Amino acid sequence: MDAARNVQPYDDTTAPILIVNGTVVLQDEVVRAAVAVEGTVISALLSGNEEIGAWKKERPNAITVDASGKYVLPGLIDIHCDAIEKEVQPRPGTLFPLPMALMEFERKLPLHGITTMFHSLSLGTGLSLRGVHLLTDMVDQIRRHRRGSTYVRNRIHLRFEISFHDGRDILEKLLNEGDIHYLSIMDHSPGQGQYRKPGSFERYVMKNQGVTAAEVAVIVDELMERRERVDYAWLKSITEQAVSQGIAVASHDDDSPELIERQRELGVTVSEFPINMETARYAAESGMYVCVGAPNVVRGASHDDNLRAVDAIKAGAAHILCSDYHPSSLLAAIFRLADEGSAELPAAVAMASLRPAEAMGLSKKLGSIAAGKAADLILVDFYEGMPLVTNTIVDGTLVYSACTRH
Repeated sequence: MDAARNVQPYDDTTAPILIVNGTVVLQDEVVRAAVAVEGTVISALLSGNEEIGAWKKERPNAITVDASGKYVLPGLIDIHCDAIEKEVQPRPGTLFPLPMALMEFERKLPLHGITTMFHSLSLGTGLSLRGVHLLTDMVDQIRRHRRGSTYVRNRIHLRFEISFHDGRDILEKLLNEGDIHYLSIMDHSPGQGQYRKPGSFERYVMKNQGVTAAEVAVIVDELMERRERVDYAWLKSITEQAVSQGIAVASHDDDSPELIERQRELGVTVSEFPINMETARYAAESGMYVCVGAPNVVRGASHDDNLRAVDAIKAGAAHILCSDYHPSSLLAAIFRLADEGSAELPAAVAMASLRPAEAMGLSKKLGSIAAGKAADLILVDFYEGMPLVTNTIVDGTLVYSACTRH
């Protein structure tokens, strides 16, 4: 696991930590307990003054953190977020140095309670940053960054466009070198998925790329020709290799049960952003994890007028929340679901912690507050009704502590 830089150091960073007086959200319940941290792991959950006192007596150098009036949650795990692209290119044609972009973006994550981030990097859409020209450089930058001191765990979620034939060698190389931690296969061609409505693909490209109708017609023709040449035998070999390496494989914008069946044949275990309820239900009933966007929950609707995430959650057809493109939405979505009665608080928290950990094969160490698991913890207060992270601990190290001025 990545090392965590101690941004707000205690006097003794090796000292045990005891978080007291907080409302602790466990996997299945909310309790009043003290959370004991020793080294990089949660060592115990303590209840009652006698038990807490005995623990502190044996550890006189322990640091006590008062969480009065706050929730104590497991660190959030974000398996799909492409916001790093906007950090590199906040406006068209304005590229910032990759080391600066990654460092500045990562610094924001503890503020949002995110302790494990799967940076979503796209290979093959050809839109904005989503081409080869910066993809490999960003992978290299994240690889180097992970070897040093970091605020959170940085992982790579590679999103591969199946019609991008020139990217096959790159994908194979990244897989062979162990640079991918999560793989999704995408098809952003017109007539299906996200662009199933006539003209929706053309309108999107014209708006975002500033091209004319004639130019977008050429783009569509070329894209559809490449799609006809997709080698599904090769694609299956790639997904099988990923699975053999312990890498979860996802599909993207599924729009029918029939497509879900084809994805399952490829070894897909996560369906990201299914377009409609029928598809989401079928994927869930088939044993797949269904991932929906936190911005969809916060805004109350899909920005593409597709499935409302909260409807899927209420129907039991969604298991995972991701921030998609807006990291601060993840924590806000958790408490909105709980406040509105769409999910009990432990279940809502699990959607951004334990469930993604399970989907990524990390649940033995991450995703919930339990003895023996990594000490990834966040303390959450509220400001004008909105959840506010006041402390973030990663691997037992305080990486963020907020101070308010009165």
